[in-house]
Amino acid sequence: MSVIPDDTHLQIGSLLFEGLDQIDLTGPFEVLSRLPNSTYKIYARTAEPVRDLKGLRLVPDATLADAPQLDVLHIPGGFGQEALMDNDEVLGWIRQQAAGALSVFSVCTGALLCGAAGLLMGRRATTHWASFHLLPFFGAIPVNERVVVDGNWVFAAGVTAGIDGALRLAAELRGSEAAQLIQLGIAYAPEPPFNSGSPETAPAPILEQARQAVQDITARRERTARRIAAGLGIDV
Repeated sequence: MSVIPDDTHLQIGSLLFEGLDQIDLTGPFEVLSRLPNSTYKIYARTAEPVRDLKGLRLVPDATLADAPQLDVLHIPGGFGQEALMDNDEVLGWIRQQAAGALSVFSVCTGALLCGAAGLLMGRRATTHWASFHLLPFFGAIPVNERVVVDGNWVFAAGVTAGIDGALRLAAELRGSEAAQLIQLGIAYAPEPPFNSGSPETAPAPILEQARQAVQDITARRERTARRIAAGLGIDV
């Protein structure tokens, strides 16, 4: 991916759906909406408001059908992703937009939606730690990093990694100076009080509690991933 000239207007759009994790959406929005010479809109199946997995009410700008060809396509994740894994309208929209986009940006389990759309074959990718083991079912090459770049695709791991990925994407699109100005503008200099942000650093009892909390959705996602793998002819 090369830096896009400043005089080229960028159409940036995010997928919105019921049960997404809002920071998968709003974290990248905080960054990418500040890109010079760009328009950022949020698209959903209908014009009706939705609620994120914790109940935050969000309203789309327009429907999927009304979206122009986007230059940057952003696919967030969250528990609600699972309900869309067989949705032809959403998956078709992702495929169509990705085919014409300058860049595709997946956050968290948005990667699984991209996989269900058949777009991860042979790509280096990452996703939330609880679903990381599912990437091979979609033909992806799992890379255990917070942000992974594969050509014009950017993948961010779980939730808050979307901010890191968006800054990386901002640098790819408009240059590192523009990205650093955005980072300073949003005062993004995290200093977490604990070192429990990944399975590798979290204390074992904390990790076990976290795994137990998501075991049901993880099991459902694995069943879906296995079914999709069979349809794609992938033997995992």
